[in-house]
Amino acid sequence: MSDIRVLSGPEVAEHANRESCWIIVHGKVYDVTEFLPEHPGGQAIILKYAGKDATEAYEPIHPPDAITTNLPPDKHLGVIDASTVAKVVKEVTAEEKQRQKYMEARPSLDTIINLHDFETVARKVISEKAWAYYSSASDDEITLRENRMAYQRVWFRPRILRDVTSVDWSTTILGQKSSLPVYISATALGKLGHPEGELCLTRAAQNHGVIQMIATLASCSFDEMVDAAKPDQPLFLQLYVNKDREITKKYVQHAEARGVKALFITVDAPQLGRREKDMRMKFVGEEGVAKVQDGQSDIKKDEGVARAISSFIDPSLSWKDIPWFRSITKMPIILKGIATAEDAILAYESGVQGIVLSNHGGRQLDTARSGLEVLVEVIPALRARGYFPNPNFEIFVDGGVRRASDVLKAIALGATAVGVGRPFLYAFCSYGQDGVEKAIQIFRDEFEMNMRLLGARTIDELVPEMVDASALSSHVVLTPQDTLFHNTYVPLAGATFQESKL
Repeated sequence: MSDIRVLSGPEVAEHANRESCWIIVHGKVYDVTEFLPEHPGGQAIILKYAGKDATEAYEPIHPPDAITTNLPPDKHLGVIDASTVAKVVKEVTAEEKQRQKYMEARPSLDTIINLHDFETVARKVISEKAWAYYSSASDDEITLRENRMAYQRVWFRPRILRDVTSVDWSTTILGQKSSLPVYISATALGKLGHPEGELCLTRAAQNHGVIQMIATLASCSFDEMVDAAKPDQPLFLQLYVNKDREITKKYVQHAEARGVKALFITVDAPQLGRREKDMRMKFVGEEGVAKVQDGQSDIKKDEGVARAISSFIDPSLSWKDIPWFRSITKMPIILKGIATAEDAILAYESGVQGIVLSNHGGRQLDTARSGLEVLVEVIPALRARGYFPNPNFEIFVDGGVRRASDVLKAIALGATAVGVGRPFLYAFCSYGQDGVEKAIQIFRDEFEMNMRLLGARTIDELVPEMVDASALSSHVVLTPQDTLFHNTYVPLAGATFQESKL
């Protein structure tokens, strides 16, 4: 082990083509020649850094262990002598200069008063590529917008003259105590928006008794996040199922050994939706270098960041796989991405411990209904079969939540708790860990006010009679416009002409 090979910059630079491609990542040299055709993001982006240090491009969109996991040991060539590597002078683009100005001019954190504010700030202080990846949804983004609008078609029926001096919004989620009836839902690639990535979520969740769901496609590694958590801090794991089941088994069992409390299997993504804002970024910047090279017709040129990280996901996943998952772990299993009462019934009958009514934040099948609308279909269907209520089968909803009042509506209609993803993501993109802690505090303030005004002193007192959801399934109901949401929503754009040729 002491005979570690030390390579020089000029030596690595000799291997800068398709026939022999070496790259430097985190001070180590790798031979990625044979991996080029397999790289999900295409060969061109790797070839751009052939013979050079690729760390800066690699880090935001890969967990730290991605390269060591995917390359066999004989392709790990050694370490680089840093003194021999020519320093690359990074050109600061006009966009980056403007982004830095916005970062310096951010509103002070104490002026942020709702979750929409974080999105307003994030849009200006993260890169265009990060914004496109985070904010994009599939096709015409109708479901993305409907997720928000659905909550505004449900109206409160508040009860009065109840002693609401003390209100308590804490709850238990899958046997784990939570200070909020909200968990931090999995979102990918945190380092695209902040250098500390998902660790901002882990640390903030730790300080406030909130549960974080770790994403399979996080920028930080699984072990980094678990190491950053307190020993007794509950964590959930979101799982994309790998085509190689042995990899999935190893990952799940490692998570269980490290103390993860529940496994959320994503079941609505046999193929990723076409997220056009993200796809267009493939053609933006780098003078087209990110396009796959000419002559390769088998790889699309317009898939964006999402394509570059998701090719391993197994489209063959089916109900017959559930017994196998139950055989490899004792963690509660929750199916994330249920969209109908029929599948909710099948999930219950398969023996899993819960479901998430979700459309993947509007990023998969466009014009799929909101999780909230699915909830009012699922509860009666389960109840009719004697499946609900059942303390061993919990029902969650995610998508479109921006207010504590949204959460209260979902719980009143039968949800155990609600997943919140993008708002916490935008909070740490804008202000790091402090932003996430502020977002949690905003939820607390809103829960206190709304529960008092609704006449509910505990989560258990939130009952269906406190809401009117009769208009939820009618998609043409006129409601007052949510101006904060509409002000942060960026409409889709069409194809653009090449300005340099005009």
